[in-house]
Amino acid sequence: MLRKLFATLVMVVSFSSLAWGDDAKDDSLDGTWLPSSAELGGTKFPDEVRKSLKLVIKDDKYTVTVEKQGTDEGTVKLMPSASPKAMDITGSKGPNKGKTYLAIYEHKGDTLRICYDLSGKNRPTEFKSKEGTLLFLVEYKRQKE
Repeated sequence: MLRKLFATLVMVVSFSSLAWGDDAKDDSLDGTWLPSSAELGGTKFPDEVRKSLKLVIKDDKYTVTVEKQGTDEGTVKLMPSASPKAMDITGSKGPNKGKTYLAIYEHKGDTLRICYDLSGKNRPTEFKSKEGTLLFLVEYKRQKE
């Protein structure tokens, strides 16, 4: 009886750790991310600007570098249990110092999609950048190191 209980417990714990472990790994956004596509207000972001951007996330901190224009730094607060997954981005240094942007994100392997509300007013509810809004939709690819 004790052996059956132990075997069941091991199976449940193993399954739970596989299920939860993947989600936990999936939400580790640490790394260097380069935008592969971007849209602002329903319009494709110019390639030359997009290619000049680099996002680095480490723990709960971010740095965005725009080639020849400097950096923006701050914190990232993830809410992986929200649906869709949510994040708050708060600038601490650079042009967005003191500003908070609400966003949603989706992370699969080496791809990260984020939809930001650059107005800072509302959290997006879907991964779409609509005309007449300040919704910024970006798909990033993790830079291999």
